Amino acid sequence: MTSTPQFLGRNVYDLDDYSAEEIMYILDAAKGMKEINLREYKKIPTLRGKTVCTLFVENSTRTRMSFELAANRLSADVVSFQASISALQKGESLQDTVYTLDAMGIDLYCIRHSSPGSPQMVHKYSGKPVINGGDGRHAHPTQALLDIFSIWEKLGDLNGLKITIVGDILNSRVVRSNLIGMKKLGMEVTVCGPRTLMPGNMEEIYGCRVEYNLREALSDADIVMGLRMQMERMTDGLFPSLEEYSKHYVLSKDTIKYAKKDALIMHPGPMNRGVEILPEIADSNQSIIVEQVANGVAVRMALMFLILGGKA
Repeated sequence: MTSTPQFLGRNVYDLDDYSAEEIMYILDAAKGMKEINLREYKKIPTLRGKTVCTLFVENSTRTRMSFELAANRLSADVVSFQASISALQKGESLQDTVYTLDAMGIDLYCIRHSSPGSPQMVHKYSGKPVINGGDGRHAHPTQALLDIFSIWEKLGDLNGLKITIVGDILNSRVVRSNLIGMKKLGMEVTVCGPRTLMPGNMEEIYGCRVEYNLREALSDADIVMGLRMQMERMTDGLFPSLEEYSKHYVLSKDTIKYAKKDALIMHPGPMNRGVEILPEIADSNQSIIVEQVANGVAVRMALMFLILGGKA
């Protein structure tokens, strides 16, 4: 008999720390949390008396709000830290910021930071569990979990499903976490983008297929995920222009036809409409982009519940 996975007090730095069985356990817990979110009265008392801090040192809207809404739904107290209006602007170190917050009785930190490894530093200074909400180009495990949950909810068994991820692979922390989680669960992953936006050795490191031709990449795909072209990095000269990128890699009716007829359309957001994806695809019946956002609340509720030992 398989034992129940233990999550109490664990960190979520990335999905390489979690087995396939543990990831599926999280998805199953998220399914229950989503059912709670569909009720007329959505709040439950499972984390009453616990305090969650959203420590966001990098700009975010949907991820921060999703974490805070998840904590509120579980009746936890929420401390919302935003670097732009904090003592960090006066030169305070991350270490001293965490010491200050910890003195207020924080039980769980949800952090976003531009520097890879920041979640580990927060855990080192606080001794409290940390959920990574995105650290530089490194990882974004909760986005990967909500993406995988969204696919599982729609298509069921993930083993053998084919997904093609298109866009700025080089700068994407989302794709790295998704590759780890999806491969653990038996999915076949193809990544596609310009050569200058494709890291080397992707096949060897992640066990995925690399394509530079969009038509070839989309062939027989069950799911197609677009990635945001990170315009702030276009100054690096890695691609001539957004217009040139869109000419070869935009997801449109003309290009998506090479995937399976009923292929799911996904995007982690925010979208640059007209650059990586056209409205005709983003807003189509095949698109589950809005559902991904809703599922993010359920997944983050599940993680908080499991890590803080919530009571049903």
